[in-house]
Amino acid sequence: MNWLKLLNPNRLGQSTNTNQSTARSFFEQDYDRIIFSHPFRRLQDKTQVVPLPEEDFVHTRLTHSLEVSVVGRSLGKKVGESIVAKYPELENSGFSSFDFGAIVAAASLAHDIGNPPFGHSGEDAISAFFKSSQLGKWIQSQVSVEEWEDLTHFEGNAQGFRLFHRPDNRGIKLTYSTLAAFSKYPRTAHLFEKDSSRKSQKKYGFFQTEKHYFEELANELGLIRLSNEMSWVRHPLTFLVEAADDICYHVIDLEDGCRLGWVTFEQARDLLANVLGESYLPEKLEKTKGKNEKIAYLRALCINKLINECADVFNNNEEDILTGKFDSSLLSQIPSKRVLRDIIDVSVQKIYRSHLVLETEVVGHRVLEGLLDEFLGASIAQKGVEESSKKDLTVFRLLPETYQELITDTASLYEISLICIDYISGMTDRYAINLYRKLKGISLPGMK
Repeated sequence: MNWLKLLNPNRLGQSTNTNQSTARSFFEQDYDRIIFSHPFRRLQDKTQVVPLPEEDFVHTRLTHSLEVSVVGRSLGKKVGESIVAKYPELENSGFSSFDFGAIVAAASLAHDIGNPPFGHSGEDAISAFFKSSQLGKWIQSQVSVEEWEDLTHFEGNAQGFRLFHRPDNRGIKLTYSTLAAFSKYPRTAHLFEKDSSRKSQKKYGFFQTEKHYFEELANELGLIRLSNEMSWVRHPLTFLVEAADDICYHVIDLEDGCRLGWVTFEQARDLLANVLGESYLPEKLEKTKGKNEKIAYLRALCINKLINECADVFNNNEEDILTGKFDSSLLSQIPSKRVLRDIIDVSVQKIYRSHLVLETEVVGHRVLEGLLDEFLGASIAQKGVEESSKKDLTVFRLLPETYQELITDTASLYEISLICIDYISGMTDRYAINLYRKLKGISLPGMK
């Protein structure tokens, strides 16, 4: 792959971009478009680790995404400095390290935009509905094998890619480079052959409905195709987006766990000190007042060190990344990888498997499966596939008008399923719970 081709400021369906502002590059415009979008705004009430947090210091998907974008910008600029110095033609063509930072920052900002309510358990709940419900089993007989793989292995990354191309989100329309950097798993759900040794092949990044969009951007950017199927190597900057996310959830989830009292201060301090190694100065830490402030201080130092280590791994493997030979997470190759495994072990035991998290995962399954059953059943009924009752019509009318129009204008059962998933996966945690309670008669409109 070639960096000049990989840094493409054009947008899907546009051969050239001619209106770049002197104040903002096209890649910086991507960032602004994302941050003002409705899907991004909804992340403020979606679970990161702690469900429905009441404490103001605990991260939601929104604050997590903002922090990942900050780390991503630093990573992008640091790597960009080396790349621009290595390839003078980039600077001659008007590119700088700031373009690298802007692309990675924008893609990092959007990395969780397709996640449903209740975090990863929400993804599992949507998949489980199609696999095990009576309605889901009937749908299986009506769709293709490829479409069934999409529905039974719901993936937030693919949902995010889909959001950028929905009719009601056309204003987001990102550049080829940012869209590709966002796509951690550049393949469809259904592949006859896949290489399990490649990190980029473990999940998928776009549904059947958007495969032509990804093929277009892959061709424009010169991404290497892995086979005759819908599968490519990653855009190189995707590795930096993934690293920014990995750095944040390793370090900041531990910080949240410590603030909540699920991880002791001493344990959190020692784990972060192990990341710092010889850079850890306990006498300097003692000058910082308060346990939370001490952990925050160590967190900042650790993030800086991990950024430098990830940038070094990227630069050392840059040629293999361009040929598609390198396909591992950057954090799995850095000197601090063993300490990070210790942090994950503690986080799994003390945070991710806490009773609060587990209880909310159960609630999430019940809520999302219930909402899908109601809205998908009502939507299918409007197409005349089943007899439509007054209740079905009433539930159908609860959908936003845009969704109603899309459903009545399409004849595909697969597309109707995805439209209902669009609506439900876009909900915030609280809205999903409140709507479920109303539909099930647990509460009335206006009740709290």
